[in-house]
Amino acid sequence: YQRRVRVSTQSTGNEWPLDRMVLSVDVTKKWKEDFNSPPREGSYVHGLFMEGARWDSQSGMIADSRLKELTPACPVMFVKACTVDRQETKNMYECPVYKTRERGPTFVWTCNLKTKEKPEKWAIAGVALLLSA
Repeated sequence: YQRRVRVSTQSTGNEWPLDRMVLSVDVTKKWKEDFNSPPREGSYVHGLFMEGARWDSQSGMIADSRLKELTPACPVMFVKACTVDRQETKNMYECPVYKTRERGPTFVWTCNLKTKEKPEKWAIAGVALLLSA
């Protein structure tokens, strides 16, 4: 519901057609404590965990997981609405987001995350974002 309201508000304010809107995700290099004000557009999202891989803040891309790190925390993500033709799709992995580790009924949505590897690598590894570890 909140996603629909934000997308609807942003599309109305920019006079974009709602049926051509998608959410764009940029993973920042910062953590929750580094922010003291909301963004002008979109939302900052924190508290997500990555399963099957990790987020490499240095390269700004998905990387292989480290030993004994099952669900590393992700930095703050900046989520905003954009039109489908402005959505970045090259070198992106369509990462599923789930409420919990249980897949299927806890699916929330997919977000595009930058990768230098082929997206199939992450799909085969079962990489996903979790709202709770």
